[in-house]
Amino acid sequence: MNARRSAPWLVVAGVLVAAVSMRGPILAVTPVLRDIERDLSIASSTAGLLTTAPVLMFAALTPLAAVAIRRAGAEIALMASLGGVLIGTFVRALPGFGWMLAGMLVIGAAITIGNVVIPVIIRREVVPPRVALVTAAYAATVNVGSLLTSLLTAPLAEVVGWNAALLVWSSLTLAGILLWGAHMRRAGTGDRFSGQSVPARGGGDAASAGGSVDPETITGPLPVIDGGGRSMLRRPVTWLLVGAFAVQTTMYYALSTWLPTLAADELGLERSAAGAVASLYQGAGILGAFVVPLLARFTPRFVAPSVICASWLVLTIGLLAAPELLWVWLSFGAIGHAGGFVVIFAALVEVSRSDREAAGMSALVQGSGYVVAASGGPMMGAVFQLTGGWDVPLTVVLVMSAVYCSLLLGAVAAARRATA
Repeated sequence: MNARRSAPWLVVAGVLVAAVSMRGPILAVTPVLRDIERDLSIASSTAGLLTTAPVLMFAALTPLAAVAIRRAGAEIALMASLGGVLIGTFVRALPGFGWMLAGMLVIGAAITIGNVVIPVIIRREVVPPRVALVTAAYAATVNVGSLLTSLLTAPLAEVVGWNAALLVWSSLTLAGILLWGAHMRRAGTGDRFSGQSVPARGGGDAASAGGSVDPETITGPLPVIDGGGRSMLRRPVTWLLVGAFAVQTTMYYALSTWLPTLAADELGLERSAAGAVASLYQGAGILGAFVVPLLARFTPRFVAPSVICASWLVLTIGLLAAPELLWVWLSFGAIGHAGGFVVIFAALVEVSRSDREAAGMSALVQGSGYVVAASGGPMMGAVFQLTGGWDVPLTVVLVMSAVYCSLLLGAVAAARRATA
């Protein structure tokens, strides 16, 4: 096994700074969509492609991202992800809607790589007792990026124009490139991503019972097979994680897309005020991500996922029963969407028996999830248009949250059995 020459704090810091660019560049356009429509003379439905296109890229390219990561190595893959986001940001700034859409597609493709590789890096570099905490920090930092771009793009646009305001966020991506580059120089640029069953930093080899393998002899294609010879596709925990992630991301994108409109309709707020209220869903998620490791430390294992499930139910029931208390329900919902991400990926890291399987499972869970999630916003909008109100769309989300609870609790139970 190659020596780990990098400082753990530098690896974690690099991952967290990179996480700022994993959602923020996508949501940056939402506060200035009306300006984009007006200046480029496009319809609202056309402008909506700017946020839908990256999610579709997540769905379409996640399997290819896993292959690229296996061939290039985790360090190079994350650097390529950040570089792609930076390039896409500048392409998006070129005149014309075509360039904007092309830039968003590049950003989506680049973020797809980051989505898959970051859980692999966390698994490899972090000691098992700290995996949930670092995953929580990652989820929180993703929300930091979303919050910053959602809140500050519009004020910046008033000063420098919306195009320049979107370019400002390239500075965050550049910071991630510089920090991750410092890690790569310290660690060496050799490919440390391999198919051997290397658990999280400091752990034992969970799959060594199947026979010892010299990682230096592993060459050629890397099939997604765990250390015991069973395909991950035959493991129930894999499909429970796929289902939980798919339902959660669908609910998240459905609500994120329509919360400003919902707030404006139900509370009679102007657009800017409605957007500020809706941003609470992102902002509270920063703290919500740390609920899981905190509960995991002091309570039995099923308490944390149970709290996540309760948060989603409180959010959806509250929006139906008392929409005037929107800000209260969004606070609970932020715990659900941020904490649920931590539970799902902590379980994924826990049950993966090698870096190879972690990448394959991460690709499967996210790729399948985003295929479904891309329909969240249009689905909720279509139901609203058909019914003329928010009660039926929110009831659909409530039913989805109940399904999500059963899948998440089933995944946690299956993960516990798999690692017992």
